[in-house]
Amino acid sequence: MRVLRDTNLILDVLLDRAPWSGEASQIWAACEQGLLTGAIPASAITDIFYIARRATTNATARVAIGLCLATFEVCPVDRQTIEQAALLPGGDFEDNVQIACALTSGLDAIVTRNLADFAGAPLPILTAAQLLAQLPTPPVT
Repeated sequence: MRVLRDTNLILDVLLDRAPWSGEASQIWAACEQGLLTGAIPASAITDIFYIARRATTNATARVAIGLCLATFEVCPVDRQTIEQAALLPGGDFEDNVQIACALTSGLDAIVTRNLADFAGAPLPILTAAQLLAQLPTPPVT
């Protein structure tokens, strides 16, 4: 399964934001283990860096970006993506860009902790718990 991870789920792990970091960390681990392919929009990289830098240090924010690049696919945000996002009915343009990224990249779903932000999206929107329930259990080594 290939899913777009909402920016908040990335920040929940990187900044250890309770109570969400537990499930978000499990999804991150599933991506690292190859049980799931995670993707993030290219535009989220700058948001993640900015927020992580404000909450920690410049060096820590750079490490956070490196972790994201090592773990997730990066969906392009180009003219086609922006034009598609502008046509979507949602009221939050940033969320519409995430939806458009998922659509143009052929992803299966978006995982978020804010389902209402993606109401009306033309692909499945899952909470972290819903996604985790769909994953196979990792093999015991």
